[in-house]
Amino acid sequence: MRKRLLCGLIVIFGTGANGQWLNYPTPGTPRTKDGKPNLTAPAPRAAGKPDLSGLWQPEPAQPGENHGLFESLGAFVVPGDDPTTFSKYFFSVLADFKPAESPLRAAAAELVRKRGEALGRDNPTSHCLPMGLPGLHLIPSPYKIVQTPSLVMFLYETVNNTFRQVYTDGRKLPADFQPAWMGYSVGKWEGDTLVIESAGFNDKVWLDGFGTPSSETLHLQERFRRLDFGHMELQVTIDDPKTFTKPFSFKLNQRLVPDSDVLETVCAENERDVPHLGR
Repeated sequence: MRKRLLCGLIVIFGTGANGQWLNYPTPGTPRTKDGKPNLTAPAPRAAGKPDLSGLWQPEPAQPGENHGLFESLGAFVVPGDDPTTFSKYFFSVLADFKPAESPLRAAAAELVRKRGEALGRDNPTSHCLPMGLPGLHLIPSPYKIVQTPSLVMFLYETVNNTFRQVYTDGRKLPADFQPAWMGYSVGKWEGDTLVIESAGFNDKVWLDGFGTPSSETLHLQERFRRLDFGHMELQVTIDDPKTFTKPFSFKLNQRLVPDSDVLETVCAENERDVPHLGR
């Protein structure tokens, strides 16, 4: 199943070299003597808390890290776009589980199988619909965090520049949701970690490239901890009783993209992929 779906997966998710505003020095960036950004400098702080502001994307997988998990990836390596370096969670949020230990419920597993046979034709992003969470933090495409005392904004470059608002003003999640692609998010600080709780999602979001589904009962927790100037740890906990038999978590690191920016992305403009899906 995974090999069949991968053909559609690369068409849908392959990012190549994302257009960015290159080589414009970001104010406030610590630098080494040769003028390069010092990514191991201390993390900046704002109002007594770590400042997460900046342009980020997932750290690439180490050589051989995905070997044995996704054996067919090597066949799809192209210049500038090497899926063997993508986070394993980009392909499957269940990458840490052995097949016999997977918490995926039987109906959800059957849906993943059918999506694999369809070669990704039904993936929302193949129809220029939003990617959703946690995929937007797993795909190797940049996103910007803008942090204020009462609101943290996430601006994503991929798929029509999706945005997200995380309220840190003390409010609670709404009691009555209108299901949404990005859900509703509130955050609070636990020491130097920003903890984001999200709910109110629709049931259309794919959690990963292999088509793991979600339902309207999905509750997502993200814990962002900036380790130094250029590195941030992200822990994701997925709790969706209709899809999984138990909550589960995984960690991955995010890496700062210095002296750059997000650019406009319009999915439907000159779109030519859909007619070729499944061929």
